[in-house]
Amino acid sequence: MKGKIIGLTGGIGTGKSTVSQMLRDLGAFVVDADVWARKVVEPGSEGLREIVDVFGEGVLQADGSLDRKKLGAIVFQDEEKRLQLNRIVHPRVQQGMWQETMDYWRDHPGEPVVWDVPLLIEGTAKRFVDEIVVVYASPATQLRRVMERDGLSETEALRRIQAQMPIDEKRAIATHVIENDGPLESTREQVQALWQKLRAESRSGHSSSR
Repeated sequence: MKGKIIGLTGGIGTGKSTVSQMLRDLGAFVVDADVWARKVVEPGSEGLREIVDVFGEGVLQADGSLDRKKLGAIVFQDEEKRLQLNRIVHPRVQQGMWQETMDYWRDHPGEPVVWDVPLLIEGTAKRFVDEIVVVYASPATQLRRVMERDGLSETEALRRIQAQMPIDEKRAIATHVIENDGPLESTREQVQALWQKLRAESRSGHSSSR
C-alpha cells in the first residue's frame, strides 16, 4: 500500500539538510536526491557513459570517475548543455528514488516517505509528491549563513542566492513551512510536530488540504 510522498526542499542557507537529519532522527524514511545524483553517474554506469558521449572524456578524472568541477564549469556557462545534462541525470535520479520508495513501502505499507530534493519546485519531481515542505529562512539570514559557511563575499553569496528561485516564492507554494530563522530548538519542535501530524494522517488515511 502506497503512503504519501512528502517533498522536502528549501534554498541555499535555509537549513534543509538540518531539517532532513531531524526527520531521520525521528524515524522518517528519507530518500535523498543528491545521493541518487551521485549513484547514477558512478563509474560503469549508463549515466556516466552517456555523459561522456555528450561531453567527451575531458570530464573524467584519472580514475575514470566524473570530474564534477569540470562538468560544472561547462554547464554553468551554457544553458543548452545544462539542459542536456539534466535530461541524462534527472530521469535516472527519479527512477532510483521511486525504486527506493517502493522497496520501503513493501515492508512499511502506508508510511509517509520524505523526498529530499533541493530543486523540487523548479524541476519535475514535484509532480510525484503529495505535499511540499519548505524550510524557510529570511533572505538576510540566507545571506549571512552562506557568507559564513562558504567564506564568500557578500557579492558572491548574493549571486548564489539569486541564481535560485526566491525562497519567498517557494514558501508561497508550500503545503507546510518550517521556520528556520531562530534557534535550533524551535526548528526541532516544528519538525517534531509536523512529523507527528504526517504520521497521524498516514494512519487515518486523511490527507491535509492545501
